Amino acid sequence: MSKLANVWVFSDINDRYAELLAAARQLGDNVTALVLGTKDDVAQAISMGADVVYDLGEQDAQRRTEDYADTIAAVMGGKSASAPLLLSATKRCKSLAARLSILMDAGLVNDAVTLNIDDGHVVVEHRFYGGLAFGAEKIVTPAAIISVLAGVFEPLAEDLQRQGQVIQVNYVQPAVTLACIERRPKQGSSVDLSKAKRVIGIGRGLAAQDDLKMVQELAKVLDAELGCSRPIAEGEHWMERERYIGVSGVLLKSDLYLALGISGQIQHMVGGNGARTIVAVNKDKNAPVFQYADYGLVGDIYKVVPALIDQLKR
Repeated sequence: MSKLANVWVFSDINDRYAELLAAARQLGDNVTALVLGTKDDVAQAISMGADVVYDLGEQDAQRRTEDYADTIAAVMGGKSASAPLLLSATKRCKSLAARLSILMDAGLVNDAVTLNIDDGHVVVEHRFYGGLAFGAEKIVTPAAIISVLAGVFEPLAEDLQRQGQVIQVNYVQPAVTLACIERRPKQGSSVDLSKAKRVIGIGRGLAAQDDLKMVQELAKVLDAELGCSRPIAEGEHWMERERYIGVSGVLLKSDLYLALGISGQIQHMVGGNGARTIVAVNKDKNAPVFQYADYGLVGDIYKVVPALIDQLKR
């Protein structure tokens, strides 16, 4: 695969730069990062692989991430831009990507899982139909806007001795913008399941929210993070949206994924199938999850989980 001359990256979550920079390194000879954050964030981007960093400054509390579309487009060359921009696949970055696509006349593909070069153009593989199929799109516009799912690319090792160029950028006021009247901190979890080594997932096999305590105790013993299927997060609201594992949620890269009372529909297993070892417990011997599991146990989680806790504590 021949490489491009330059690839750009941007994320509204600084922890995602490591993966984006790794992806950009695979595509381009030179990597340029756009960083909205502190001077430490700028320095970290260089240590993780950026050759050049455009410092957008610290984000103004009254501006949304999308408000920086005009600034980013101006830095990249507007409609004359001729390089791909990789963004983290967050809600804010996807909204930003849509604006940039218009400002730069650039092709846009969301939720990339693989990236390749064909005849000087980026080919993006992504999931669609709720994860039932994969599609490959070749972006033929000079510039390309691509959001990349978390957990897809292995981050490069950080090199604190690495040197790079830093360029200060002035904010470009958008012609039309929404006024931010007030900001309220989101009540939720800051967990990033894509980085967890061990994950326990719960599904509809859990009868009541109070029963989460039983699973939380098992997670403590295993030193694991808790995740869930979509109905638990978005239907029952027993757990935060950040803990939803699935095609439009988190893609796991854990060493262990223990699925408790999860049927294992494809939309969920798209998120869980990246784990090195999958262990499933379900009372339905015909549950689809057993088709993906390395180890399966047909049983009632209300009997299996306490027994596991007892054995692991010995």
